[in-house]
Order: sequence, then structure tokens, then C-alpha cells
Amino acid sequence: MRRFLRSTLAIASAFPPGSLLHADTVRNAEWFLDYLQIAKVHKISTGAGITVALADTGTYPHRDFINNIITGVDLISGIKGGEKIDKDGHGTEMAGLIAGHGHDSAAGVIGIAPQSRILPVKVAEASSRPSKLAIGIERSATLGAEVINVSAGTAPSKELLDAVSTAAQNDSVIIASSGNEFNASQIAYPAALSGVLAVGAIDQEGNIAHFSTSGKNLGICAPGVDIVTTALDNKYSKVQGTSAATAIASGAAALVRARFPELSAPEVIHRLTATATDIGPPGRDDQCGYGVLNIVKALTADVPPLDGGKGAGASSGVGASGPRENGGGWTTGLFGGIAAVLGGGVLVALLAARRRNRKQL
Repeated sequence: MRRFLRSTLAIASAFPPGSLLHADTVRNAEWFLDYLQIAKVHKISTGAGITVALADTGTYPHRDFINNIITGVDLISGIKGGEKIDKDGHGTEMAGLIAGHGHDSAAGVIGIAPQSRILPVKVAEASSRPSKLAIGIERSATLGAEVINVSAGTAPSKELLDAVSTAAQNDSVIIASSGNEFNASQIAYPAALSGVLAVGAIDQEGNIAHFSTSGKNLGICAPGVDIVTTALDNKYSKVQGTSAATAIASGAAALVRARFPELSAPEVIHRLTATATDIGPPGRDDQCGYGVLNIVKALTADVPPLDGGKGAGASSGVGASGPRENGGGWTTGLFGGIAAVLGGGVLVALLAARRRNRKQL
């Protein structure tokens, strides 16, 4: 069984569809926009032309990203257009964080990459039911997604390894949730695999979220607490979890791919980790990887390339010596770990469907 990594808190209060809200009601609640300096970021890149696949529960065509959603695939029912039916809401929440463009000038959700395209790949009917996650990752890559958002976790399998390999061959960046259980001994799969950017969560003060799963493959942290985003029926919700942090990081990857189209997928991951703001002991740690996502630096810093990579400098003069992270050994590391992954019989706790922390606004 696979589960999508959302913590929720059911509080029944909602703005009716079409109700008149102050234009900035929702926008002002998106604290992460200021935290990540998104107004400055969007003067540099908006993700235009980049396709982000969302392997999730389907994606309702919310008014705040309706201009960005493209035809995808429903791997559950197989019906035409089924990928735009979301009975759970998880996929719709993630889509707004990645590609929200708002509505009526200054109203609604703004995502990290508001001119990117969302490719919905429906791999589950609900967040707590079995899914076709591995197939969804593979299809996302073969359909041409430059970034694949996996706000979900599962146990290791050969099918999952094969899917990640296909993504590597198609030069797709995979960004995945670490999990929502602080005491877990293992971050979720596919986040635990080499070549995948594993994402943890921080709160408004920049502290590691109490639920964010740590582990040796954790690459970066991003905002994941009290995150306002799109919900079903053109409503909004407040969510928390490494799912949300992953969607924000996927938006950042889309910005980098639009800004530096010559970079390979491993080099995009390298740029995100090399420019992260270190918040723990110097260097990488298991709690927040290389640090907290810093999109401004990711778009402007001079980052040394990976071995054999093209690199991409920017004229800002911002330096970033950064680690030679995941991407350089993408395929080698992936297949070198197959025996350990499959032989160990590790079953990842399929985190957080029991502790729901979603508020409707």
C-alpha cells in the first residue's frame, strides 16, 4: 500500500464557492511567499515552458491554476479526463503550491512556478488507498515531464527502482517526500533512492518540523507547516506535511529548469542543494540535508558543476561552493543500491494518513 504524505487536522470551516473575499485574504496567508522571497524570484523565473508531473490523487481544475493544467493520464480508471477528478484533494493541494497563478488580479493562491504546466498523473483514488505510484513515475517521465513531484511514500520494489531508472534516462528530476514521522528509522521511498531529491519540512521560524522524517538521503528542507493552498471546488485549505514541502521544492526545480535549460536533471538537484541555507551543523546532516531551500540563490549563484556536467553560472556574483550531491552518481548509485533496498526487506511506514492536519478555509 502507498500513502500520500499529508498530515491533516479536520476543522469544518470553509469559504463558500464564489464568496466575496478580500483580495489578499488567501495570498497574505501564504507566509512562505515572503520567506522564500517569491516576489524577487518571479522577476527572474516563473517556470514558463516547464512541465511538472503530479503523480497523485488526480487534480481538480481549480480556478487558481486552470490556465496551467494540461491533459494527463488516469492510471486508476483509465477514463478520458479522469486525471482531473480528485476525490481526495491531495493532488489539488499540491498543484496550487507548484503552479498557482491566482485569479482576479490579486486574489487566490500563487504557486512557486506560476507559469509552469501541471501534468496530472492519477495514481490513486484516495490518499490512503493502494496506488500505481511506480507506473505513474514511469509514465510521467515518458510523457516528457521535466520535473516529477512525488508527495507520497511507499516500500521499495523493483518496479519503483525501474521507474526511477526510466526517469533518469529521460532526464526528469524526481522530487519526493521524506515522510511525516519524526521517529521513523527510514525515510520513505522513492525519496530514499539515490538520484531522487528527498525533501523534509520546516516551519515559519525556519525550524525543522516535528513530523519531518530524517535520514541519510535527505537532500533539502522547504516550508511545510500551515501551508495555505488550493482545495476542491475552488476552495482553499491549510495543510502541513513533507508533501507540501515537496511541492514547493518541485516548483523551485521548475524555476531552475526554465532559467538554466542546459542543465541536466542531476545538475538541477545539485544547484538546489548547493545553494541551500545551512541551518544545522556545517555541511550536510540527516535532519535537513544540505539546508533550507533558497530559491533566489538557486537562480543567481555561481555554482561549480558536477563532474562531467555543464554547470550554470549567473552574473549576480553570488558564490556557492556547494556539495557534489546526488546527481553525479545518479544511475550508478541507483543500481548499486538495489541489493540493499530489496534484500533488506525494509517496509516504510506509510506515514501520516492517520494524523490528518488539513483545515478548510
